[in-house]
Amino acid sequence: MKRVSIIVPAYNERPTLRTVLARVLGVDLRPLGLEKEIIVVDDGSTDGTREQVMGLIAAWKDELRPALEREGIDPRRAFAGANITGILHADNRGKAAALRTGFAAATGDFVLIQDADLEYDPGDFPALLRPLVEGYADVVYGSRFAATERRALRYWHAWGNKFITTVVNMAANLELTDVETCYKALRREVLDELTLESERFGIEVELTIKLARMRCRIYEVPIRYHGRGYDQGKKITWRDGVEAMWLTARFGLAPDEVTGPDPGDSIRMLRGMRAHDRSLAATVRPWLGRCIVELRSGQGNLTSMLVGGDQLVATDPRPTVVARLRDRFKGYDNVAVVAWDGTRPLPWQPPAGTPAVDTVLAVNVLGLVDDPEALLVGMKQALGPRGGRVVVVAPAWPGIQGPLDAQVGHRQRFTPAQLRRLAEDAGLQVVHESWFNLLGLPGWALGRAAGASRVPRVPLGLYSLASRLALPAERAVGGPPIGLSRVLVAQT
Repeated sequence: MKRVSIIVPAYNERPTLRTVLARVLGVDLRPLGLEKEIIVVDDGSTDGTREQVMGLIAAWKDELRPALEREGIDPRRAFAGANITGILHADNRGKAAALRTGFAAATGDFVLIQDADLEYDPGDFPALLRPLVEGYADVVYGSRFAATERRALRYWHAWGNKFITTVVNMAANLELTDVETCYKALRREVLDELTLESERFGIEVELTIKLARMRCRIYEVPIRYHGRGYDQGKKITWRDGVEAMWLTARFGLAPDEVTGPDPGDSIRMLRGMRAHDRSLAATVRPWLGRCIVELRSGQGNLTSMLVGGDQLVATDPRPTVVARLRDRFKGYDNVAVVAWDGTRPLPWQPPAGTPAVDTVLAVNVLGLVDDPEALLVGMKQALGPRGGRVVVVAPAWPGIQGPLDAQVGHRQRFTPAQLRRLAEDAGLQVVHESWFNLLGLPGWALGRAAGASRVPRVPLGLYSLASRLALPAERAVGGPPIGLSRVLVAQT
């Protein structure tokens, strides 16, 4: 059975914390095949909440039994398939800090955020989690403004929420109705790819923009909302609205990378890389056959631009990435997803009536491995007895190898002669060589000269804008004279 980790940040919520936890326990998620892990993070409370969390750590069942009985919930049913842990912050650091602590401790397949007050109804958990469980969403937002039943909000508070949502939507290129909602449910592998920095309520803005940058499939579902007033303990103020605007500018207008568990994927998740991927797909497409195997598809960004052919096989050696690719391309009858590292026999055979593998594509993969020749041999073997083409895009110019390469996972860069020799030693015949991405070369070289260990935001922003014109121009003139990457096509 899979598990959902429910993170409950709490700061001075003594009157309602036990009731909220009882209601969370009372929601039966077993029909969705889920058990519950509840993580309560006390953020330096001074009203007795901290002592409640300490009681949960000592004996959570005894601590919550009275609240369950008061809510009319059978304790035996509520305790089945559930566990509660507590974490204490020494001082008050903010909601985002509490969530980051909870995220780090979570072990579930899915993660869901629940506030410690009574504004949100845990009865909406099944609606939030179903799109994740069924595999058609990466993230689900619970929208207070799409709800059919909700308490009327204060006008200026509601207007402020809608204004922030509009501005964040513009920065993230989304169409959400409620960015500031507490209820957000995510796949664990999505959360693992995030690096969050906010401290207070600004996490809602940061999370939304970074999820959009990762091109996650974001869904909204209507939820019930029982808003409270400031006399009842509401903590968000106009200052948080000002912070949200600042964070929108910081995370939305200034590009930044999203660092994932594999640094080799990071360069593909930079804001503005869609133009890069589109041009890359157009550059290799003339050399692709009817049945393409893409090595190390990662997030599937390039994969999505190659699905128009007869048969596409997306591969990756990491089980969690394979699972996500399968969810992303569910319903595509011409796309298969398999676990493959490029060195073992390809664990896939074409279905009856479909063409045999005639192309193996590896983009920014050769530089990630210790033995690129063995990888080329494995790609050749995947073509089978009929043979076909190997298409490689690899980082070039060893002289600019530096900390930036380490940040994106490049173990090495190649000269044209080195790349050609690797292909020939693997028993392949080179039929085409060209350069790609002239615009990226000077920026990378300057970064190497400056000893930069990460892609600077401002140069990346300029590249994001300029590449939309420069990369198509490269193709229009038949390719640049030099470039940051080398394209090599070889056949058996």
